[in-house]
Amino acid sequence: MSVRRFTYRGKTLEELLKMPMDDFIKLLPARQRRSLLRGLTTEERKLLEKIREAKQKGLTKPLRTHVRDMVILPEMVGVTVHVHNGKEFVPVEITEEMIGHRLGEFALTCKKVEHGAPGLRATKSSMYVPLK
Repeated sequence: MSVRRFTYRGKTLEELLKMPMDDFIKLLPARQRRSLLRGLTTEERKLLEKIREAKQKGLTKPLRTHVRDMVILPEMVGVTVHVHNGKEFVPVEITEEMIGHRLGEFALTCKKVEHGAPGLRATKSSMYVPLK
């Protein structure tokens, strides 16, 4: 039985890491390609530099960021980034399958609503329903 290896548009992670940034950008979908062709913002550039520094030194301290619209690049694989969701920082372990997506896609901003029994953690209309 063969082990299935990760590929992104027919390229392995090693090939993606060796590839120049311009060639990698051509593999991305249109929205991400256009975003990267316009250049990185200063916040995105700072985050990328911090990630490169952390990988080079092998730091385990989590990186915190508010940059939710950063496109995940091959060199970011293996790093844990804490992405802000509007209330707290959500840890995101970057894997190979996340390449080409944005950081914000993995730190959801809305929680699932879980209503309790009437009178307990429920809506305002059922607040005055007797417990028994």
